[in-house]
Amino acid sequence: MAGNGNVMTTREEVMFFDTDCGGVVHNLAHLRMIETCRTRLAAKLGMRLVEMAGTRIFPVLTRTEVDYRRPAMLGDWIEIRGWLAEVGTARFWCEFEMRRESDGVVLVTARQSLALVRMPEGKPVRLPPDFGQPAKPI
Repeated sequence: MAGNGNVMTTREEVMFFDTDCGGVVHNLAHLRMIETCRTRLAAKLGMRLVEMAGTRIFPVLTRTEVDYRRPAMLGDWIEIRGWLAEVGTARFWCEFEMRRESDGVVLVTARQSLALVRMPEGKPVRLPPDFGQPAKPI
């Protein structure tokens, strides 16, 4: 796992809309929770939503790999930890782990590949040399 400056922890309560008819969290809900964690991690790394809107350079998801290990159920509290795992010249990887808070069981692990892209042109942008360093407070 990356250094503490590159780790974000969020938590979510499993709501009725996150579940199927059996009360089990469905795959789309896991991805939504990961998206929330990744957005907050990006802000911690200097990619704040308002600034991205100004520069028109956004992290674009290019791949998601998910391993569903155990089910989460309606009413569970889930801790989602995300971190910057790997940085290349044009692409970076974030990894995630989702645990049920009540017993610490790992429910889901995931990896996502992203690239910086200038919009609306859709032009990839090289990662800055200091990419991955925690952003300075606002």
